[in-house]
Amino acid sequence: MEPAILIITLACGMLVSRIGLPPLIGYLVAGFVLFLFGIDESSLPLLEQLAELGVTLLLFAIGLKLDIRSLFKAEVWAGSSLHLMGSIIFLVPLLKLLGLLGLEQLSGLAFNQLTLLAFALSFSSTIFAVKVLEDKGDMQSLYGRVAIGILIMQDIFAVAFLTISKGDIPSIWALGLLLLPFAKPLIYKAFDKVGHGELLVLFGLVMALVVGAGLFELVGLKPDLGALIIGILLAGHAKSSELAKSLFYFKELFLVAFFLTVGLNGLPSFADIGLAALLVLIVPVKIVLFLYLLTHFRLRSRTSLMTSFNLGNYSEFGLIVAAVATSKGWLPGQWLVILAVALSLSFLFAAPLNAASARLYQKFQSRLQKLERHPLHPEDRQIPVGNPRFLILGMGRIGSGAYDELANQFDGEILGIEHKQDLVDFHRQQGRNVVQGDASDTDFWEKLDRAPNLELVLLAMPHHAGNQFAVEQLKRLDYQGKLSAIVQYSEDAQSLKAAGVHSVFNLYEAAGAGFVEHVVCELKSGKQHEADIAVETQEITG
Repeated sequence: MEPAILIITLACGMLVSRIGLPPLIGYLVAGFVLFLFGIDESSLPLLEQLAELGVTLLLFAIGLKLDIRSLFKAEVWAGSSLHLMGSIIFLVPLLKLLGLLGLEQLSGLAFNQLTLLAFALSFSSTIFAVKVLEDKGDMQSLYGRVAIGILIMQDIFAVAFLTISKGDIPSIWALGLLLLPFAKPLIYKAFDKVGHGELLVLFGLVMALVVGAGLFELVGLKPDLGALIIGILLAGHAKSSELAKSLFYFKELFLVAFFLTVGLNGLPSFADIGLAALLVLIVPVKIVLFLYLLTHFRLRSRTSLMTSFNLGNYSEFGLIVAAVATSKGWLPGQWLVILAVALSLSFLFAAPLNAASARLYQKFQSRLQKLERHPLHPEDRQIPVGNPRFLILGMGRIGSGAYDELANQFDGEILGIEHKQDLVDFHRQQGRNVVQGDASDTDFWEKLDRAPNLELVLLAMPHHAGNQFAVEQLKRLDYQGKLSAIVQYSEDAQSLKAAGVHSVFNLYEAAGAGFVEHVVCELKSGKQHEADIAVETQEITG
C-alpha cells in the first residue's frame, strides 16, 4: 500500500498547487482520501514518527532564521501578544454563544476547552505567509518583516504551550542546559569544519535531533523546545542560512507526513465542514484586529493592511496545538479534523485577498489613512532623497565603488540606497550620502520622494529580480533618465535591455577582461623592466 500512499499524496499536492494554493491543503485532502481506503494513523507508525520529525525540524529552522533583536520591536512583541489576548477574549464568548445556539461540537465544551480552541485559532500560517511574501518578492519589505516577526512570536507561544503540555517536572539536570551558550565556540568550530555538502546536512540533523531534541527530552523537557533553542544558538553563524536551505526539503518532506496524519484521523461530517466554514467567517475579525493594533504602533495604513492580510488565515501551528490537545484528551478528536478543514478554507479565502491587497488599499486609502497615528514609525516615513543627479540602488562593493568614482567629478550630487542598516551606517561614517531603503520592495517606491533632476540610475543590487523590479517601478513613476545595470549572466542582460535599460555591465565578462588586461600590463611592464636592466648592464659593461 506504500506506493499508493505516495502516489495519492503527490497527486493531491500537484492538483492543489495548480490552482495556486499551498500544497499542504492537498496533503490534508490526501489524508482524508487514504482514510476512505481504510488506512488510519495506527496502521502507519512510521508516518507518525516522520510527522514528529517534521515539527522538530520546523522549529529548528525557525530558530536558525531568528534575529532576537527583531522580536523586541513593539509592533512585533506587543502586537502579537495583544492580538493573542484580544483573539481569546473575543473568541471564547463567541464559541460559547454558538454552543448555546445548538452547535453540538461546542455545546458540551468547558471554559478551559473553549480557551484552548481560541488559542489554536489565534495563530496565523507561517507556511502561507512566507509563500505569499516570496511570490511577491516582499520578504525584505517592512510589512514582510513585521509579519514574519509576529509569526515567530506566535510560534514561540505555541512552543511554550507544547513544553507546558508535556506535564512532567523537568530533571534537576535540566539546569545544566544553561551552560549551552558556553559551548557555542566549540559548536561553531564544528560548524566551520563541516563544509558545504552532505556533512553540513548531517551536522544540522545531529544538532536538531540529538543535541536539541534528544538532550532536552533526556532531562524532561519538550524536544521541540530543544530544537528551537539550538537553532537560535546557531543563528549567528555565517552558514546558518545555508544550513536552513540544506535542511529545507527534509523539513518539508517530514511535514507532509504531519498533514497526512491529520487527515488520517477521520473524515469531516457535513456539520464539521459547516462549523469550519463558520470559523473562516471569523478571519476578517483577525485582520481588523491586526490592522488596528499595527496602526496604533504608528505603522502606515498600507503597511498595516498588507501585514494584516498576510496574517489573515489559520495556522499549521494551530493544528499542532490541537494534535497535542486531542492526544491528551483535552479536546474531542473531531476538533483536529474541524481545524484542518478550517485551515484549508482559510487559505482559499486568504489567497485572492492577498493577490488583491494593493488594489484594495488604493480603493480604501482615504479611509484607512484616518487610522494612522503621527509621527509615523521611523522605518515607515517618507524617504527624503534631496535633489540628486545620480541614484545608486545597492551599496555593496560594486555600488560603493561606483559611488566613489562618480564622487570624483560629481561630489554632492549622488545618493545611494541600501537596505541593510548597518551598511548604511558604515557608508555614512565614510562620508557617503546613503539612505536606508529596499528597492526590491513595493513599500520603498511608495515612500520615495521625487527627485526632479535625476539623470542616471545605477542598478547595483546583487539579485537580478530586484534590478528588474526596480526598472518596472521607475517606468511606473514615469522616470525619463538613463538606466544602467550590473548583471551576472547574459540572459539577465537581455531581459534588462528589453525592459528599457540603456547600458548593461556583465560582471564576469568585465572581470575576465579586466584580469587579462591586468596580466598583459604586468607582462609588458616585466619585459620593459628586463629591457631596462639589459640596457643598464650593456652601458656598464660598455
